[in-house]
Amino acid sequence: MRMRMRMRMRARMRPRLPRTRTGQRRLVQAVVAVCVLALLPATWLYVAAGDRLRTTAGAPRADVAVVFGAGLWHGEPSPYLAHRLDAAATLYREGRIKVLLVTGDNSREDYDEPDAMRAYLTAHGVPAARIVTDYAGFDTWDSCVRAKKIFGVDRAVLVSQGFHIRRAVALCDAAGIDSYGVGVEAAHDVTWYYGGTREVFAAGKAALEAAFRPDPRFLGRKEPGIARALAGAG
Repeated sequence: MRMRMRMRMRARMRPRLPRTRTGQRRLVQAVVAVCVLALLPATWLYVAAGDRLRTTAGAPRADVAVVFGAGLWHGEPSPYLAHRLDAAATLYREGRIKVLLVTGDNSREDYDEPDAMRAYLTAHGVPAARIVTDYAGFDTWDSCVRAKKIFGVDRAVLVSQGFHIRRAVALCDAAGIDSYGVGVEAAHDVTWYYGGTREVFAAGKAALEAAFRPDPRFLGRKEPGIARALAGAG
């Protein structure tokens, strides 16, 4: 008796597919519509970034490069962040950029991405006077808006991994920065696949940010760091 009741309950809980051709057609159309809507933001990122992606060797000359944070391991840049910083240091040594703006999370005392990024760059030959730190780059949109409104960046080369660089270019463009993106190569490991999958969902958030342009979590007052660093660089 109990077995029959369980079987009946399971049967009731199973989704019922439409039996008529009209119902089946409508179901297929609904599924297609959902898929299209889900992919629209990712398509927008590809269109928005356009042809503004470059390699390290092909990056245009600019006064400023913006390097986005990518996490710390035991207080040191993660391997993915280290690759971004290596590329930024190369751009500086080759004279393609004059100043580096490193932007990351310093929302608590025991986690300081920007200073870890600065320390890494100075250890790899970039003068400290040419590095400016943004301690409130909590996400890509915040970093782009603050680069524009707080640090006065109008044009920049952006440095990140390939799976993230299109979103960075699109959002900085929405924030008013004329930008080119350098997508750093990375091993196709678990982190890479996670990052690529995450971008599919992050694209929707990015599209809303570009459309509504909210203020970042923390804006604050304007800072002269970029202007001073550029003046020192001649």
